[in-house]
Amino acid sequence: MKYRLLTKDELEELEKEFVTFLAANGIPAEDWVRIKENEPAKSQELIAIFSDVVFDKILSQVHYLEHRQPDIIRIFRFGEEKVIMNGLRLEGKSAIDFTKNQDVTALMQLFKLSPGKLKIFTAEKTYQKDRLQEIFQLMQNSAQILKDDRLFSTIEQLKNAKP
Repeated sequence: MKYRLLTKDELEELEKEFVTFLAANGIPAEDWVRIKENEPAKSQELIAIFSDVVFDKILSQVHYLEHRQPDIIRIFRFGEEKVIMNGLRLEGKSAIDFTKNQDVTALMQLFKLSPGKLKIFTAEKTYQKDRLQEIFQLMQNSAQILKDDRLFSTIEQLKNAKP
């Protein structure tokens, strides 16, 4: 198993897809009922395979993740061979709390009004594991999927604008 088993709730949400998966593997509904009742190890194995298929599909579409703490925000961009992380750290007193979901414009307004100092940092690394497994690991550590690159690009612009 590459990731984790889907929870019961997740499986219920994906019932239609699971039925399609079973059918594609030559397992009709009546056989699935029999397997669940008489071969629990085999049913868990099938759920594990399906779980990996689901996670592979989701994770392959991820290009950006964000990880927020009250005083730090990290945005990860996943390329083919490496991940680049851009981040912001607040030092000193500030009214800004990165865990509050504010858009880029609102954050920029708060930075201008904040007495705290803003530090920009960046890092990059090549993948130590499979790309999808690295994305999964960050998500297990509370990183969230970002649909667009606005925040990553904004930090990149701030970083490049530094004297």
